Amino acid sequence: MTGEPVNTAQKWADLRPRLLSAIVMVAAGAVEIWLGGLAFAALVVVLTAVMLWELATMTAPSRQATPLAVAGAGGAALGLALVLNGQVAGLFLVVPTLVLILTPRRDRRLAGAYALAIMLAGFGLVTLRDAAGITAILWLMAVVVASDVLGYFAGRLLGGPKFWPKVSPKKTWSGTIAGWIGAALVGLGFVIFAGAGWLLLPLSALVAFAGQMGDIAESWIKRRAGVKDASGLIPGHGGLLDRFDALIGAVVLVLLIGLVVPVTPLIGG
Repeated sequence: MTGEPVNTAQKWADLRPRLLSAIVMVAAGAVEIWLGGLAFAALVVVLTAVMLWELATMTAPSRQATPLAVAGAGGAALGLALVLNGQVAGLFLVVPTLVLILTPRRDRRLAGAYALAIMLAGFGLVTLRDAAGITAILWLMAVVVASDVLGYFAGRLLGGPKFWPKVSPKKTWSGTIAGWIGAALVGLGFVIFAGAGWLLLPLSALVAFAGQMGDIAESWIKRRAGVKDASGLIPGHGGLLDRFDALIGAVVLVLLIGLVVPVTPLIGG
């Protein structure tokens, strides 16, 4: 009889620090998104460098100097890619991947692939803000947040079968589907209030799924590295990768779709 209240309390133990940290991050992020330009680009470069540091630390914990080198190289490379832009930018985006693959560590190919995803996400966020304005970034952020929040509560309240238990033991089908619904509702909001096209509804759900895959990919890396969090930088959230893993997957998908069809006209604004 006494076990259930304890389990319930433990289930929601991380909610308060998650909320407080989320409020701070949302406030800071909102200011940077509104400012755009160099301020937003600088923030993205710093966040990208820190996430690369976390990735390098998880996959090679005994090599203390290498994570700093990866972070520095990644931040500098992303900055150069944003300044030069064009096709040459791709050459700089692969720099952290090459460093991770060429240095001794666990899962070099996996780490290298995820490093490229981090770099692409950073590059994509800045270029999307510059090319499409605030509306596109707000849509992307809203899709990721809605998917994460609804998935969090649905997973804990409804439970049920696990989505991919070997890789991400906590993620359930109920939370996953709730995330798709939340993302589609965000898309509907942009259709009604921002003049977006109706194709934004399925696109929002697809982007949410890509975000969930980004979350699962990071969970896989942590599971293989034997760590709970990417780092302890953010109370209640772990590290930056733990907070932005879904955004990484979402931005990469938007970039890939943008190579085939224009995405920004669908978003409106």
